[in-house]
Amino acid sequence: MSTFAAIPLVMSKRMIFYIVFFAVLVIGFFGFISYSIPGFMKPKLPPISTVKPFAFINQDGGYTTEKDLAGKVAVVNFFFTTCKSVCPKMNNNLKPVYEQYKNNPDFIIVSHTSDPERDSASVLKRYSDSMGVDNKTWIFLTGRKDSLYSAARHSYKIDDPKNFVQDINDDFLHTQFIALINKKGDVVKIYDGIKPSEVKEMEVDISKLLKE
Repeated sequence: MSTFAAIPLVMSKRMIFYIVFFAVLVIGFFGFISYSIPGFMKPKLPPISTVKPFAFINQDGGYTTEKDLAGKVAVVNFFFTTCKSVCPKMNNNLKPVYEQYKNNPDFIIVSHTSDPERDSASVLKRYSDSMGVDNKTWIFLTGRKDSLYSAARHSYKIDDPKNFVQDINDDFLHTQFIALINKKGDVVKIYDGIKPSEVKEMEVDISKLLKE
């Protein structure tokens, strides 16, 4: 009786072993595929908005349009050169991001001025030189105030459109938020540019988007 009673127990242990073995095998397989194939089993960032057509003057006096962002992962922000508070912190936080991806032809940083009356192309060029960046990877843009603000609020969603005032001369945009754009021209995420933790999070998301 004791011999027969032991058989179900042995079979039960053997079945548990096989179940655990195959579970580990399946997990290992999907782990390998996920690591080997970019984007596999990884949730994609849903689009918040889409970059609308634009034409702004860059630091070299030429024009930059939405076509210059096509096929690239872009980081977009707004600042002004005379800012003494938020802007220097935000752009200094972006500098390590620039350093990490500056040699990747599929990456670009686009910084727009929110004070075009003072920030002409030549002023932006001096600012760019002071940052020590290559304008193939980090470009600075100026243009009409209403067009710049419309881009910030409607294309990149880094400021509330309700902040528009009736007289554009009385309007002023001052935001620390940064937009991340995928290769298709979709705005996929917004970050607080003065929080190092969120900038680090953005770096991780940039790496994912560059692999897509």
